[in-house]
Amino acid sequence: MISMRANSGWKGAFLVVALSATAILVYGGYTLKAASERRAAAIAIAGGEPDNGPALLARYGCRGCHAIPGVAGAGNRVGPPLNGLGDSVYIAGVVPNTPDNLVRWIEKPHEVDPRTAMPATGISKSEARDVAAYLYSLR
Repeated sequence: MISMRANSGWKGAFLVVALSATAILVYGGYTLKAASERRAAAIAIAGGEPDNGPALLARYGCRGCHAIPGVAGAGNRVGPPLNGLGDSVYIAGVVPNTPDNLVRWIEKPHEVDPRTAMPATGISKSEARDVAAYLYSLR
């Protein structure tokens, strides 16, 4: 026969597991909602499709110089890491961080700063908008 004390221990353990699972689900739901809201805002301000960003960042070699969340093989430190770009005041330290300036920087960096080490990749304006939307969606 199980004593009340042993039974009470199982109830306590179950309660801890249930509360932990609930907290994980609530936090996970909050995280998904926040990511969804960031994505929607990024689309609205940059006019691009953030889902295309990782493939474009890989195709145009951005991962060769930058650490970029969500882009395989992007861990280099030649250029700055690109997470949190939406919170930066300036792009490349030279122009205010606006969607138009970011698209211009991605597309034609030497027009923004002739002395930059960032290469012109040949990315189109439409693709640059997708990359900008992706970068603005990151936190």
